[in-house]
Amino acid sequence: MAPVQAPPSQQLPAVQKLRVRFAKRGRLRFTSHRDFQRAFERAVRRAELPVAFSHGFSPHPKISYAGAAPTGAASEAEYLEISLTHERDAEQVRAALDEALPPGLDVLEVVVAGPGALAERLEASEWRIALPGVDPEVAAAAAVEAFLAREEILVERMTKRGLRSFDCRGAVLRLTVAHEPAPVATCAILQVVLRHGTPAVRPDDVLAGVLEVATLPVTGPALLTRLAQGPLIAATGTVDDPLARDRDATQATATGQVGPHQTHPAEGDAAAPSVP
Repeated sequence: MAPVQAPPSQQLPAVQKLRVRFAKRGRLRFTSHRDFQRAFERAVRRAELPVAFSHGFSPHPKISYAGAAPTGAASEAEYLEISLTHERDAEQVRAALDEALPPGLDVLEVVVAGPGALAERLEASEWRIALPGVDPEVAAAAAVEAFLAREEILVERMTKRGLRSFDCRGAVLRLTVAHEPAPVATCAILQVVLRHGTPAVRPDDVLAGVLEVATLPVTGPALLTRLAQGPLIAATGTVDDPLARDRDATQATATGQVGPHQTHPAEGDAAAPSVP
């Protein structure tokens, strides 16, 4: 078996790049991005993956992260890329990493990277916001209507550079009250699609905007869950699967055929509507 980590003087070139989709669930949603980085690097060592290292005075594992969810938010759609010095079967890598990570940090899928940059595909995210104590049919519906009726809603958030004010309305492509089972008896579920941009608008910013235009009797902490992130489908205001092209590329290599995601530009490349 190839060494997990080659000494700096004997670094091997990367021959395979894998893209990983993982979830943050339960109490592990409070894991910060830096905490997850440390946990994942330890998992790579436990799984004995031949990870490639950068060159230079201080080599580090070639692992890149894209579109990380904020601390405290759960997610079913977090992504990263890892480069290996020896080829490995994607499903075996998934199983090994999932076994090495604690429950709640769950590796859902690993695919061989195809052409194109993963970060460029992450154009939008779909979120679920659970609001305990809020009636979905009356209070939540009225709040959503009031939010969508505004062209601009300013909210404030503390950043590294101090308190910052910005518009949270422009990034919202779709906001609805979902009709699905709630975690508690009286609980409204909001579903929102957010365009990624600068400044980055987060689901808690949207919630702050909703509370700015409507009074909601929220009785507990809101539970934020990212359901998906990927290319934006402009016609419907929904989010596509960012790994679909990679699966198509792998299938095309195996069969000698070209998949649909390779022959046509992504629907998210088109201009997105400014309002739902």
